[in-house]
Amino acid sequence: MAASRQLPTGTVTFLFTDIEGSTRLVNKLRDGYAAVMSQHQDLLRAAFGRHNGEEVDTQGDSTFWVFRAARESVAAAADAQRSLSGHDWPDGAEVRVRMGIHTGEPVIAEERYVGLDVHRAARICDAGHGGQVLLSNTTHALLEGDLPDGTSTRELGDAHLKDLDRPEHLHQLDVAGLDTTFPALNTTGRAAGTPIRVVLADDSVLLREGVARILSEADFEVVGQVANADDLLRRIGFSKPDVAIVDIRMPPTNTDEGLQAARAIRERFPGVGVLVLSSYVEPGYAVELLGENTEGVGYLLKDRVADVDDFAAAVRRVAQGGSALDPAVVAQLVGRRRSDDPLDQLTPREREVLSLMAEGRSNAGIALRMVVTERAVEKHVTSIFAKLGLPAASEDHRRVLAVLASLRQ
Repeated sequence: MAASRQLPTGTVTFLFTDIEGSTRLVNKLRDGYAAVMSQHQDLLRAAFGRHNGEEVDTQGDSTFWVFRAARESVAAAADAQRSLSGHDWPDGAEVRVRMGIHTGEPVIAEERYVGLDVHRAARICDAGHGGQVLLSNTTHALLEGDLPDGTSTRELGDAHLKDLDRPEHLHQLDVAGLDTTFPALNTTGRAAGTPIRVVLADDSVLLREGVARILSEADFEVVGQVANADDLLRRIGFSKPDVAIVDIRMPPTNTDEGLQAARAIRERFPGVGVLVLSSYVEPGYAVELLGENTEGVGYLLKDRVADVDDFAAAVRRVAQGGSALDPAVVAQLVGRRRSDDPLDQLTPREREVLSLMAEGRSNAGIALRMVVTERAVEKHVTSIFAKLGLPAASEDHRRVLAVLASLRQ
């Protein structure tokens, strides 16, 4: 964003857009995807520009706009949906864009909008489906029935949006001649089969596309791909994924930018899981990433991506608040010899169980790997807790403490 740019202040209306099923489009169109993306952006810019919209940010297939008047934002959304629906797309390209609109009084910091109103608008967009326009109750109230020609609204009721502490009463904008019937909203009550949302960060386009394809075929939804740490943080704030998969070495220095970005994600977006990928075994980085908590974090070697089932399972664990550490990293961490090492009290079998716990495996998963009964694993885990002197707490919390005990210097 240019330093001289002046963003509208006071009461403004935000409009977020996002292409539904963009990863499937990439896989289908391949080299033709760039041209389709460019056409999509041109149509949005033309439609929103006709209604005095100002472009705040664009990241891949998602855009962020601001309007000084609520009615202008609604007119712009209707105009854009008509343009997208009537466009002659290439064969195999069905570009369906969801839009979310919310009015508020955000703060401007470092030449960008910040605050809950921005997140609310983005979450409203996330709740929709391709071709659907959702309005917050605030925006709807400001319209006072003064809608653009050929449009109407309908109440959808309260929706519990991810990371927001109260439900948002939503309305749908119906545009004459376009679809008005859509599936149930995408809300925090994740329906069975709703894909986990992923953002990828790696400066290698080949690796990003390869991982995106693997995840797409495993029923994940890749909602963003970026090449550096700065764009990663912006994209996460923009798309609110369930998990971010991050290369540990990224531009400009290709040292530890990815690690630092991962730590920033854990601080600024605690609801987003972080899975770091590395080309090398770097135990020190793993310990730094884990800090005081192994929940919703993972550290894998890039070679592990080739094992599609295990990789997909690791991504799911991290997205759901679990952990996933590479066996090669765990072997180095747990195998280190230190003075006054609490692990010296563990038997070889217990150390093996602890290693598998560190990888993020459940008791059932450990039993399957070790070819023993789940009851046997439970006995080993109980013994580990006792020998490490862990306080009585929930099972999940004690597992985290046990893993941290194995990692600390």
